[in-house]
Amino acid sequence: MSLTEVFCQDRAIGILQRGFAADKSAHAYIFAGLEGVGKYKTAREWARLLLRKSPVDLSIGVIREFLIQQVSMRPSLSARRVFVVSEAEKLNVNSQNALLKVLEEPPHYCTIILLCTRLERLLPTIKSRCQIVRFGPVDEDRIVSRLTEMGVGREPATFFARLAQGSLGLACQWARLEPAGVGLFDIKRKVIASLAALEMADALDLAEQLGGDARKIAAGWADLDEATSKSDLNRRAQKTLIQILVSALRDAMMLSADRGRPLINADQSREIAALAGRFDFERAAQGITEGYEMLRWIEANVNERLIFDRLLLRLAPSAIMARTW
Repeated sequence: MSLTEVFCQDRAIGILQRGFAADKSAHAYIFAGLEGVGKYKTAREWARLLLRKSPVDLSIGVIREFLIQQVSMRPSLSARRVFVVSEAEKLNVNSQNALLKVLEEPPHYCTIILLCTRLERLLPTIKSRCQIVRFGPVDEDRIVSRLTEMGVGREPATFFARLAQGSLGLACQWARLEPAGVGLFDIKRKVIASLAALEMADALDLAEQLGGDARKIAAGWADLDEATSKSDLNRRAQKTLIQILVSALRDAMMLSADRGRPLINADQSREIAALAGRFDFERAAQGITEGYEMLRWIEANVNERLIFDRLLLRLAPSAIMARTW
């Protein structure tokens, strides 16, 4: 693989290539963009290019906890050392301030690449000392094409592409479950049908169903991704189901506003129309806000059942009416 093969990020790759050709590569970069749009692959290939004179090994130091201690060690296999920090936005203020000292006076042989999905969470002083390379969302048609190449049908491929909102990596994660027999697309159809008919008396039963679905999805990923921890896979599965619920509310909101934008759940237009009849624009927006709050709860390791119970009780019609009085 080379930089030119990174999928649908010509602008970002062009910035890097022009800097390299002019021998003006930065000592530190921030690769900013959505999860799953090619930041890590680009970092890997960029490191290989910088380390091209290595006679033995073109490896990347993927540094999380020990970057600062390792920076002072001179490279032994090539002329440079390259460090890639994933999820840099999760570094706390103290960690960022410690990293800042390295960025202010970096060794000449060192390149640091910070991968970041939330650029606003990095300190201004960190951003000012790095070249920021922005990665845009991948075009929907390109994602659909890639998923169909993986053997996914056109209808689920379109849904996964729209749900991913330009993240090829996320769409591929979901699509891999289809040939594995998990049937995420069928799960989402069942979930949205249940949401469209949701009554207060059904809320806790649907929450229990979602918990079972989350465990099934996580188990499917465990067979495909042995390197990821069980807790991370469980959180990923829970977030996926919340995103599905949010996507249905977003579609209902668009119908209520008569925006004419394509539905994420175009295969269930009848159910979305039913939701739009029960959720006006404001109530759908409230539900979406609740959904994003639950995504934050998942990151905070709140109990799965509590998350699904709270969200569905808030989405049930009588609860929505009660909060508008």
